[in-house]
Amino acid sequence: MRRRVTPAGGRRAGALAAALVLGSAGVVLSLAAGPAQAAEVSFATHCVPPAGIDPVDGTTKVEITAPATAKVGDTVDVVWKFTQAASKNPNIIDLPANSVQPSGTLKAAGAQTSDIAMQGPRQNPPIPKGAAMVLSDMKGSLKLTAPGEVTLTPDAYTVNAMSTDTKCTPKETVQKAATIQVTAGGGSSSSTTPTPTGSATQSATPTPTNSSSASASASPSDGTGQTDFTGKEVQVPYACKTPIGDKNATSPVQINAKKNGGSFDLTVQFKKSVMDSPADIPADSVKPSMEVALGGADKGTVHVEGPTNSAPIKSGDPIEIPDLTGTYKPGASGESTLSPGVLTIKALGTTTTCTPTKSEVSLTLDTTQQANGASGGSSTSGGSSSGGSSGSGGLAETGASDHGALKALGLVAGTAILLGAAVFTFMPGRRTR
Repeated sequence: MRRRVTPAGGRRAGALAAALVLGSAGVVLSLAAGPAQAAEVSFATHCVPPAGIDPVDGTTKVEITAPATAKVGDTVDVVWKFTQAASKNPNIIDLPANSVQPSGTLKAAGAQTSDIAMQGPRQNPPIPKGAAMVLSDMKGSLKLTAPGEVTLTPDAYTVNAMSTDTKCTPKETVQKAATIQVTAGGGSSSSTTPTPTGSATQSATPTPTNSSSASASASPSDGTGQTDFTGKEVQVPYACKTPIGDKNATSPVQINAKKNGGSFDLTVQFKKSVMDSPADIPADSVKPSMEVALGGADKGTVHVEGPTNSAPIKSGDPIEIPDLTGTYKPGASGESTLSPGVLTIKALGTTTTCTPTKSEVSLTLDTTQQANGASGGSSTSGGSSSGGSSGSGGLAETGASDHGALKALGLVAGTAILLGAAVFTFMPGRRTR
C-alpha cells in the first residue's frame, strides 16, 4: 500500500488518513506527515544552451517545499520552485506561452540516499527575447525507507524550450534546502516516482522527456464507462530522407483516442507547430499523414492524416499543422500501445518521409479483438486491414529511382523545414487555435 503526503497545507484531519485510492493500480495515499516547510538556496550555475549559443554562467535560486516530519513507509511529495533561473531567453526569438518545460534532479541524503526525478509542466507566460526565464514549479516524490534525517539538495536541471535543451549544472557545492525528520514505520526498499505535472488539458501522467517506458493508460473495459483517453506528450526524434540529404529533428507529439464501439477514433497532435512561410503557398498543396505504430498485444500500424491547407498561405503567414485523424480497429485483446510512427508530408507534388529514431509510447489502451482488426497488418483510416504503403498520403516509397522530380522537405537543425525554395520556422509547443 502506497502512502503519500502533500507538500503543503499542514496535518489534515485523522479521518482523511483512511486514504484516497488512485487509479486502477489501487494506490492508497495517507496524509500522515508533518506540516510542510519551505527553504530557499542559491548557487552558481553553468548553463549550456543548444549549439550555436554561448554558454551562460549565472545564479539559480530555488525554493524546496517538503514535509518537516514523516514516517518510514510514507511517500512524500516535494516541490521545486524557481525564484530565479540562471539563464535568460537569448536574443533570438520570443518564446510563446506554454513552450518551456523544466526537469531536474533533487538529491536526497542522510538516512537514505537517492536521486529524485523532478519535472514541471510546460506552462509559462510569453517570454520576450532577452527576458528572464519563467519556469514552472517542478514536482517529484520520495518513498521513505529509513528513520533519521533526510536532507534534500537541488542539483542539475534542464530547460526544454522549442524542442531544444539548455542544461544547467551547479558550479559549487549546493547547500541543503530542506530536511525531513523520519520516524520509524513499516517501510522497505527505496524508490522515487515523478509526480504527475501535466497541464489542465492533459490527463495523462507525464514523465521526464527522456523516458521511453511510460505512457498514458486507458482502461475502457474497467467498468468506468470511460470513452475519451488522453495520451502523453512525447518528444519524437525524426530522421528525414530527402534528396537534399538526411535531416534530423525532434517534435512533441501526442496521441488521443475516443472509443467508438469496438474501435477507437484517433487524433494525433503536433503541439503548437507554427510554420512561418517566406513564400506564397497555394491552397490544397500541403498534406501530412502518419502511420501510428502499434505494440503490446497488437501489431501493425494505423494510418492517420490531416487535411490540406484550405486557403492560400501568403509569405510571412504562419502555417499550423492540423490534427491527424484515423480509426484504430484492434486486432488483439489485451493492453495495446500506440506510438508516433513514420511521418509523411506531401507538398507541391513532392514527398518526404520522416522515420522516428526512437520509439516512445504515447497512449496505452485496453483493447478487445475486432474482426479484420489491425494485428499483423496496418489499419487504415477506415479501419480495414491493408499491407504495404497506402495510396493517398500514406508511406512514401523511399530510395526509388523514379523520384527524380522530388524537391522535398528537409527538417534542418530541428527548427526549420525546407520546401522547395520556401523556408518554414518550426516551433513545437502547445497548440493555439
